[in-house]
This record gives sequence, C-alpha cells and structure tokens, in this order.
Amino acid sequence: MSEQSSIASMVDISVSPYFIEQRSVDNQELYLFGYQITIANNSQHEIQLLRRHWIITDSDGNQSEVEGEGVVGLQPTIESNQQFQYSSGSTFKTPMGIMHGTYTMTCDNQLFDVTIAPFRLADEKNIH
Repeated sequence: MSEQSSIASMVDISVSPYFIEQRSVDNQELYLFGYQITIANNSQHEIQLLRRHWIITDSDGNQSEVEGEGVVGLQPTIESNQQFQYSSGSTFKTPMGIMHGTYTMTCDNQLFDVTIAPFRLADEKNIH
C-alpha cells in the first residue's frame, strides 16, 4: 500500500444530513436539505482538501454531478489528529435523494482521493 493510500485510509468522513424545508418554485415542488460534514485526519501527517466531486441522485433516478475547488469556498488544511467541519446543502425535486463522492487531498505534494460513502437525504413525512 502506498503512503498516500495509507493516509487516505486514516481520513474519516462523517455526514449528518437533515431536511430543511419544502417549497414551491415556478409551480414545482423543491425539497431543500442540509448536511454537516466532519473530516477527521487520523494520520500523523498534515493534509489539505483541494477539490470535491459529488454525485447526486434523486429518487426518480435523475443524476447530477458537482465538481470544484475546495468546500464552502475553502481549501482547508487539517493538522494531524484534527478535524474540519462544514455545512452545506442541496435541493431535490423529490423528497429523497442520495449523495456520494470524493475529496481530492494532498499530503507532501502527493494527491490522493478520499471516498465519501453514500448518504441519504430524506423528508420522511413526504416519502410514500
């Protein structure tokens, strides 16, 4: 296993999704969800989050992707045995969806990806 793979395996991503509200825009129902992400660096190395790549799927099977630099306008550096936490959100046309993706990070000028496991966003009272 390479050193970057070893470091990637020591980065833990936890997600706490929550429903915000349902609203109607241009006669279309939209469901707004938030999620709080905690990135824990359990390695002995400083790491930096450079990019994100999300795959977002609603309950009708419609899929979209979001890619870009950093998260919430930041490219945070996370010291050894420290955490970085942020909140963001997503809008769906259905009362439920799933998100997953990757963070591209760097350690000692070497890039590696950390997988964000699928997590469910759901408005429980509107799921049939």
